[in-house]
Amino acid sequence: MISRLFRIFPIIFLGFVSCAQDKNPVNTKHDYEVIVPDLNIPWGFVFLPDSSILINEKKGEMILFKDGKKTNIEGLPEVYNRGQGGLLDIALHPNYENNGWLYFTYASSEGEGSGGNTALMRAKLSGTKLIDKQLLYKATPNTTRGQHFGSRIVFDNEGYLYFTIGERGERDVNPQDITRDGGKIYRINDDGTIPNDNPFIDKPNAKKAVYTYGNRNPQGMALNPTTGEVWAHEHGPRGGDEINIVKKGANYGWPVISYGINYSGTKFTDKTAQEGMEQPLHYWDPSIAPSGMAFISSDKYPGWKGDLLVGSLKFEYLDKCVLKDGKVIKEERMLDGLGRVRTVNQGPDGYIYVGIENLGIVKLLQKK
Repeated sequence: MISRLFRIFPIIFLGFVSCAQDKNPVNTKHDYEVIVPDLNIPWGFVFLPDSSILINEKKGEMILFKDGKKTNIEGLPEVYNRGQGGLLDIALHPNYENNGWLYFTYASSEGEGSGGNTALMRAKLSGTKLIDKQLLYKATPNTTRGQHFGSRIVFDNEGYLYFTIGERGERDVNPQDITRDGGKIYRINDDGTIPNDNPFIDKPNAKKAVYTYGNRNPQGMALNPTTGEVWAHEHGPRGGDEINIVKKGANYGWPVISYGINYSGTKFTDKTAQEGMEQPLHYWDPSIAPSGMAFISSDKYPGWKGDLLVGSLKFEYLDKCVLKDGKVIKEERMLDGLGRVRTVNQGPDGYIYVGIENLGIVKLLQKK
């Protein structure tokens, strides 16, 4: 709300809302091509084996883009479209060509209480209809709060499925409590069962699917193709967005430690470190509002292989993070000012595809 009002009445808020702008340099050695036009909020998308694209529009539409045409997929569960909640990420099973399972997260009002919370479902696609739907996880309790649903999905090299759920605006309740959903990264088997080596499997009353805790609102997650580690980023408040490596049982500190402050400019903690809590691999201040995450592992972009891509909602660009020895040593803005970057994937052809709000999905091209 503050950011919206600030755009309308910037002088009123001058003095207590940060006016700092992102100083990362603009990389001009690229261009783009619009592949899928006229999308609103393409929260997640995935390529099918025939190179068609399944796209999740936040408002609750799953779209098949094939041969230049869009078709709405039938059979979706009811989607709770409120605030940051809606139809969220989508991913294919690593063995999709043989088993046909696709996975997606969405805000759901199923269960007790009013409002909704994040759910994970798997299903199969028959033509343009979802069949064999199976609800694998549903966070509780429902709440009418509109913030921090997460949610990204990643499979690791061992076939485990990771997904994220934000702390749902319950900063002081959910993230540090492993008996409650929210503010966590979860790990399950592909059928929804719990791996027997999950870190809190034997803890009384713990949510057995929890893999990490102390997270705020992770909206980006990707498998590092070099190390096999799962990387994730999450929104801080005002400042303090983070990139983290997902580690078994780790506590990422929210809200006990943070490099951010309240949106009003006040502090909620004086700590940036504490024993037993992970330090971020990288953090942003000012916040870029990160969403979407992908590694460049192809040779389509000379000199860029191994770089990490993160979308910026706030500053409307694609952030190219140059990595060295597992650290971010340089950042560059790409697709600068094109729109709020919601998600990013490397396609099966090796090119990078970016979902941009109120535009569509664009293909990133490097100038010769």
